[in-house]
Amino acid sequence: MPVATNPRDGVELRWDAVGEGTPLLLVHGSALSKAIWRGFGYTRAFQHSHRVITMDLRGHGRSGKPHHAASYTMDTLAADVLAVLDAAQAPVVHYGGYSVGARLGFALAAAAPERIRSFTSLGGSYRIEPGSLAALFFPGYDQALASGGMPAFVAGWEARLGQALDGNTRAAFLANDAAALRAYMAQTQSDPAVSEDALARMDVPALLMAGSRDLRCWEDSRRAAAIMPRARFVALPGRSHGSTLVPPEPVLARWLPFLQRCET
Repeated sequence: MPVATNPRDGVELRWDAVGEGTPLLLVHGSALSKAIWRGFGYTRAFQHSHRVITMDLRGHGRSGKPHHAASYTMDTLAADVLAVLDAAQAPVVHYGGYSVGARLGFALAAAAPERIRSFTSLGGSYRIEPGSLAALFFPGYDQALASGGMPAFVAGWEARLGQALDGNTRAAFLANDAAALRAYMAQTQSDPAVSEDALARMDVPALLMAGSRDLRCWEDSRRAAAIMPRARFVALPGRSHGSTLVPPEPVLARWLPFLQRCET
């Protein structure tokens, strides 16, 4: 598996690429890994028309896992992405991100627009508020990570949901380093928002999708689409934040034509 290195701090980042065509970078959400894109069928759907690049964010999957919150600033994550794109020899890419991967996409579109050919946000937002992770997962998630590690975290989340996680998501969560995830989660709620002035300057084709039961991301995606010059909001009826990506068919029915339009 290829490795890129962030020149700022030397953290190693695992990535992979399959297929041929215009590069498409897919970035996962919190506590997941690049494996979700293959597991949910997105890699297979895209690899016939694009070179699909997937990466493990730092603190996730097989990438380096610092245990200090300061290692997970959004600027540092953005530098990670650019390091992977440089290693993959992909100067410009279509970018697709889920959850924090989408928030990272907003940050990149603001900081390095020359590297982004199009931007697709799935259950994403250009900002995060304190307490968002407790609302998403469950109150006491940090204590669960500290005392019982990933098994306690998964048990607490499933209790909050009232049902078991799907197998792909459950396996991805259990594979995490609890100390690294705690550090990441502590920092991610502290990062500043991408400003609305910056959104107004984002002259990149954008497709912003969110579930109707994912109220905060729904509202923020609609707001961003109203501000960004070339953005469109698409609702995913009945989907919560956790079910944004599955099943993939309704998402792909919008995403694939969007990418085709961006190619012409």
